[in-house]
Amino acid sequence: MSNELTHFDTKGNAQMVDVTDKALTQREARASGSVIMSAETLALIAGGGHKKGDVLAVARIAGIQGAKRCSDLIPLCHPLMLSSVKVDFSLDHVNNAVHIAASCKLAGQTGVEMEALTAVSVAALTIYDMCKAVDKGMILSDIKLLAKSGGRSGDWHASETQT
Repeated sequence: MSNELTHFDTKGNAQMVDVTDKALTQREARASGSVIMSAETLALIAGGGHKKGDVLAVARIAGIQGAKRCSDLIPLCHPLMLSSVKVDFSLDHVNNAVHIAASCKLAGQTGVEMEALTAVSVAALTIYDMCKAVDKGMILSDIKLLAKSGGRSGDWHASETQT
C-alpha cells in the first residue's frame, strides 16, 4: 500500500491525478452499505405500500445515476465511461435494514471505487428521502468498499473483519 496521497502536488495543492500514461485495463469495484430503520418502515418498503411508489426501484435508478455523476460530485474524480453499474438490495427483517450492494465496471485508465461507493451512498440517501416522512430515525450505515480489481495496484478485497 502506498503512503503517498496522489491528489496533491509537491507544494500541497490539490490536483487531478494524471492518468495519461496509465494502461487501459478492465476495472471493477464492489461496495455495500445499509439503511437501518423501524420494522414498520421496512414492512412498508417490502409490501410496496409506500405512497411515493416503489422505494427500491427509485433507489436503484438513483444509485445508477449517482455512479454516472460521480465526477460532478467529487471534485478530483475523473469523468468515466462506465460500461456497467448494478445496484441490488436485500431486505433484512431480523435487523430491520435494507442492505445495498453496488458494482461498477469499465475498461479505462483509472479505477471505479468512488463510483461504486457513490452508487451505494445515493441509493441509501434516496431510501432515506422517500421514507423520512414515516421514519426520520433511519441510519445510513457501513458504507464501504468490498473489492476492486484491475489497474497497476491490482486486486484488493476487504478483510473478513471489514465485511
